[in-house]
Amino acid sequence: MGEDNSKRPMRVRVRSAKGRSLSSRRWLERQLNDPFVASAQREGFRSRAAYKLIEIDDRYHVLKLGMRVIDLGAAPGSWSQVAAQRVGAAQGRGRVVAVDLLDMDPIPGVNFVRLDFLSPDAPQRLSTMLGGPADAVLCDMAANTTGHRRTDHLRIMALVEAAAEFSREVLAPHGTLLAKVLQGGTEPSLLAELKRDFSSVRHVKPAASRTDSAELYLLAVGFRQRAV
Repeated sequence: MGEDNSKRPMRVRVRSAKGRSLSSRRWLERQLNDPFVASAQREGFRSRAAYKLIEIDDRYHVLKLGMRVIDLGAAPGSWSQVAAQRVGAAQGRGRVVAVDLLDMDPIPGVNFVRLDFLSPDAPQRLSTMLGGPADAVLCDMAANTTGHRRTDHLRIMALVEAAAEFSREVLAPHGTLLAKVLQGGTEPSLLAELKRDFSSVRHVKPAASRTDSAELYLLAVGFRQRAV
């Protein structure tokens, strides 16, 4: 029996238009044909990135009711939306603080602050906003890409290293760090430090990450607070 194609979604192709480059046409075509983009629009998430956190959390149980969470580089807010739902922030069960250099529209249960998390006073300020140490630090930030693989890798690794150092200052014992890295994984020196500071460290790639994307996520669980 031949395959029934009647239920298969028709692929949308974008026609050439004056002033539209080939790369922008390909990006638009990919967006229009991406099921995660469609699901995000249908379910009210601000971007498809929400499904990356949902999948990781469903598998590894990063977020629990009542947790305190910091979302670094949060705009436009899809990870904060997921975190707020899963820790019960809108119902007062948990707390989520979202941080970014860009403005972000309000999200129920999320306390947003426009701030550079690298500022010396940021850890104390954000811990005060949370009402105590964080149970999880989320970081889906990505540095602006140059197209040069090695340069882009170094840029995002610098962000991951900064997020790791920040997490050491704000995490409660047994806390979790979840941060974006690029294919090739985490630099050995940083990985060694994280394995010293956390009981479990692994790389994960959720299905919602595009197959042609080099992104991975670093999941460090069970923070061992250092003696001062």
